[in-house]
Amino acid sequence: MIKLIIAYLLDCIFGDPQNFPHPVRFIGRLINALEKIKIPFNAKIRGFFILLLVCAITYWVTLAIASIHVIFEIILLYTVFATKSLATEGSIIFNLLKKGELEKARNALRFIVSRDTETLNQNEVIRATVETISENINDGIIAPLFFLLLGGLPLAMVFKAVSTLDSMIGYKNEKYHDLGYFSAKTDDILNYIPARLTGFVIIPLAVIVIGKNPLRSLQAVIKFRHNHESPNSAHGEAAVAGALGIRLGGLTIYDGKIEQKPYIGWNKKELHFYDIQNTVHISWISSLIAFCIVIGILMVVT
Repeated sequence: MIKLIIAYLLDCIFGDPQNFPHPVRFIGRLINALEKIKIPFNAKIRGFFILLLVCAITYWVTLAIASIHVIFEIILLYTVFATKSLATEGSIIFNLLKKGELEKARNALRFIVSRDTETLNQNEVIRATVETISENINDGIIAPLFFLLLGGLPLAMVFKAVSTLDSMIGYKNEKYHDLGYFSAKTDDILNYIPARLTGFVIIPLAVIVIGKNPLRSLQAVIKFRHNHESPNSAHGEAAVAGALGIRLGGLTIYDGKIEQKPYIGWNKKELHFYDIQNTVHISWISSLIAFCIVIGILMVVT
């Protein structure tokens, strides 16, 4: 438990340091290497083997490194979290918009989203930032804590590996539709419970701290939780949108193609860059609440 507390505090203080040998980077290189290997099977079967190999290698390498010394275990635990880095990226965009530097805000945004950012107006930059942070409250904070509690560091790192697989080959385009099929489905399955805990419990509790209405947050999750192509992503987005009284979704450009994303939330007020700041605060508070819950459970069971 002490190791977990130290690792969490390291993330809250330092985030992801530049040029740090983060495990996700090595997982990404492994995925790229396996993707290039040609085996005489169709793309779906190849994708299944890539998923199995990446998860197995991640699990056993994590166990091996963590067993060397407690310092290595703490470092690996530290890399599981993304609280500070998520908040930092959002704060950078907030501060740029506050200073009227839209072009720089667009450039900062492109590092955390897959959509085209070159032509976005201020409201669209705000919407994209809020959507990304609110979705990643689950992916980068709650879900890793959930799997740490469920199966310790190796299982949490496997979750990170599956999340990386989904982000790299889980696209529904011509190249990855079949190859990334099993990775995308596995990511959906692993996020099913954490996403609902995030939307129905953690974020509604967090919004109370910043003076927002948790009931509006819950109502939005109930009403809009299916308004996303992912079965999980809308839970966090809806909880934040309901609390802030804003509407997310709408026209979004990916690789030059315009998509109409379903709307999430009620359009009770115009988007403002302070919505980014509020979302950052919600992410911090959500992280702290979830971490305290995990520590409380560990104290009871151990």
